[in-house]
Amino acid sequence: MSDEPTAPSFRSDVTVELVRSAAADSDVIWSARVSTAGEQSLEALQQDPEKSRGLINFLMRDRHGTPFEHNSMTFFISAPIFVFREFHRHRSGWSYNEESGRYRELEPVFYVPSEDRKLVQQGRPGKYEFHEGTPEQHRTTTGAMEAAYRESYARYQEMLAAGVAREVARAVLPVGLFSSMYATCNARSLMHFLSLRTRRENSAVPSFPQREIEMVAEQMEEQWAQLMPLTHAAFEKHGRVAP
Repeated sequence: MSDEPTAPSFRSDVTVELVRSAAADSDVIWSARVSTAGEQSLEALQQDPEKSRGLINFLMRDRHGTPFEHNSMTFFISAPIFVFREFHRHRSGWSYNEESGRYRELEPVFYVPSEDRKLVQQGRPGKYEFHEGTPEQHRTTTGAMEAAYRESYARYQEMLAAGVAREVARAVLPVGLFSSMYATCNARSLMHFLSLRTRRENSAVPSFPQREIEMVAEQMEEQWAQLMPLTHAAFEKHGRVAP
């Protein structure tokens, strides 16, 4: 068995896995109907939610948000640390647990942008535009990143080998390092996240997310849409604004 440290590897993608869910369009319906039907709202548990498409659209259009909270989804996400620093700004309706560099040796998996990642930023704050980089700019970017990653991880391994605590040694590692976390939310909090972290032409309120967190958001939305198709359709129809 070799004692050689694992060589750094480089990724341009992110991964999102739905690991647990209790979320369906019917959850919106029975929670909403308690307002007028009381205990009889329990009958909605067995009803075809398609028959209540209009109710879901009404709730979304008029922003009656609480019926969209009676559900739960847990995602396992692997992404660069800088994505999680943005992600953790979303607090209402979210729970997080992330792997810890205090308690485990961190693996040398690092982010580099793909060739289609726009590299050039122009404009002033609030009106930035991003444009395609040249092949030379992409080579410069990935080369600089990979060199910095290799050096920082080598220094990390050097400190660990010298007996330095993991919580101290991790300080040399960059935010391009991949981490993993569980993120649990309900549909209302997810819609708020999606309204800010995706860019769509049909959005009533424009948003300009960093591409890497948008990559996470796109995968989360795809999986949520399969669980709650009527709710997702209403979200799209009414301008992608969280109720």
